[in-house]
Amino acid sequence: MSVSKNKFVQRALSLTDDDLQALCEAADAAILDGGGFGWVQPQGRQVLERYFRGLLLVPERMLFVVRLKGEIVGCAQLVRPPRNNECQAMCITLMHLFVAPYARNRGLGGALLHEVENAARSMGFRVMNMDVPDTQTAAISLFQKAGFLHWGTHPHFARMGDQTVSGLFFTKLLDTVRSAPAEPSFSSQVETPDMIAPTASSRPLTLYPAIDLKDGACVRLRRGEMDDATVYSDDPAAQARAWCDAGFKWLHAVDLNGAFAGQSANAPAVRAILEASTVPMQLGGGLRDMKAIASWLEAGVTRVILGSVAVKNPALVKEACRAFPGRIVAGIDARSGHVATEGWAEVSDMQATELALRMQDAGVAAIIFTEISRDGMLDGLDIDQTVTLANTVSVPVIASGGVGNLDHLAALRKAADDTPGIEGVIVGRALYDGRVSPAEALKVLA
Repeated sequence: MSVSKNKFVQRALSLTDDDLQALCEAADAAILDGGGFGWVQPQGRQVLERYFRGLLLVPERMLFVVRLKGEIVGCAQLVRPPRNNECQAMCITLMHLFVAPYARNRGLGGALLHEVENAARSMGFRVMNMDVPDTQTAAISLFQKAGFLHWGTHPHFARMGDQTVSGLFFTKLLDTVRSAPAEPSFSSQVETPDMIAPTASSRPLTLYPAIDLKDGACVRLRRGEMDDATVYSDDPAAQARAWCDAGFKWLHAVDLNGAFAGQSANAPAVRAILEASTVPMQLGGGLRDMKAIASWLEAGVTRVILGSVAVKNPALVKEACRAFPGRIVAGIDARSGHVATEGWAEVSDMQATELALRMQDAGVAAIIFTEISRDGMLDGLDIDQTVTLANTVSVPVIASGGVGNLDHLAALRKAADDTPGIEGVIVGRALYDGRVSPAEALKVLA
């Protein structure tokens, strides 16, 4: 299982025999209560067990389970579009969300839906689509309250015995906050563009405040030089709380010692950040094997960043992406377009765009691009290289290295309007020095 901030909900990466039995019983109870998974009659342990075991092997599907007193009582699935489907690259489908009848009226359905939405956001998806039979009134009410918009009705959605059941189609923009309508309305609506996908100019960029860790403290380097570090805080947990309180929706942490050593070297500081933060975190630095990757994901890190290993061991990246779809990010650090590794101490002959294409093929959820010569210098991002990279690949690109003022963020905002692949930006020294205030930065990128 993958641990999340929500103690009731988990992303299921594997299932024990006890988990399978509980999940199958919950599924059968839900089927009896009105249908589910396309079945109108209970299927029994053997059929459902094969179904759920097979589901875990499909890279495009993610299974989430919800527990009550430690026992699985419901689940939901996220289904990603095929990787070659560029038209729907930002859309994800929610399927088969249910809580067993004997575990309802405890808020578990809302907790499950909330966690699934957060997972989709963390992978860069912007639109969530779903459909539901009109007989499932409790589920419809849940989706309406969560801000899903009903945009159409299929009059012959399914057959249940001799009865024809209508189906309702819903959609939700994951990067905007919408209030639920006062009264659910299931009448047909005229489909409008803002119900389906955000326009480029309305698409907000995510700001990732950087927490770079050296010898247990928060520091910032200049051009990646470990000997040229400024210490900003000796309490990483307090800094994480400050960034959460400032309104940031993500944290970006890097174990600098680990990047040079090839293994985690600031584990206590990372664990303290996880305990203190209330938002998702991505972590990089020294993650060179599956054991380390799995360990941090199980500890509560939402995404891990693979840098040097992307060049030196691409097979590991593919393995990690298969094992943890949507939770692996490639960190591409470059000097003048050439990829740097080992904590930026070595520069290879490989072009950043070439590595980006390889990482896209491996299945990474996003790419962080840093021009090392600008990192920590406050002279502005290398927007030209960032745009080139974002136009080369179809996965989201996060810019990094050089933000020194609001004008630099505004320039990225302008570039992102014409380059949808740019998803966000990492900011470090400018935030710590007070050159950029969190509130102003978030406003510029909104």
